[in-house]
Amino acid sequence: NYNRAQTQKPDISPFEFRNILAIRMIWLPLSIRKGQMLKYLKIMEKTLVIFKPSAVERGLVGRILARFENKGLIIEGIKMMQLTEEILREHYAHLVDRPFFPSLLRSMTATPVIVLCLKGNDAINVVRMMTGATNGRKAQPGTIRGDFSVSGQENVVHASSSPEDAEVEIARFFRPEEIIEWTPAGIGFIYEPDER
Repeated sequence: NYNRAQTQKPDISPFEFRNILAIRMIWLPLSIRKGQMLKYLKIMEKTLVIFKPSAVERGLVGRILARFENKGLIIEGIKMMQLTEEILREHYAHLVDRPFFPSLLRSMTATPVIVLCLKGNDAINVVRMMTGATNGRKAQPGTIRGDFSVSGQENVVHASSSPEDAEVEIARFFRPEEIIEWTPAGIGFIYEPDER
């Protein structure tokens, strides 16, 4: 009885067996692709950059934007806007009670600004390394502030400092339909497959 039980064939028809096999063959690649997509969503971050009036007024927007594009960061949103006191009080809520806030308010409303949503692998850290120290006088040469600023306030750009801040700031300055999800055809020349 033992041997007969061990050698007994499963009680399924050849048709059912074929269907089971087909399902397994389909779902394995799908599960792999799903894993790759989850990895992509985790690695590819979005961050917010503001070209401040000190960049706009001095005609630096093109040169700074070119640095981000040359680095391989992907532009998913860009527009010019005039900042209001209301949005600046929200954006700089942690600075509202500081004595220099009125001066900051005047500076950030002096001209329109350019707001930018950038996407890339570890984009938040990459952009912050590119922008350099907050005070342009202390920023390393080769960074955006190190090359284009000698001021702590007129420091040409703002960049999100964390994933949490980036999410809030992008939602503050862009409507959902203003962010365009896309991937350049040449992405393979920017990242290897495991990096995207």
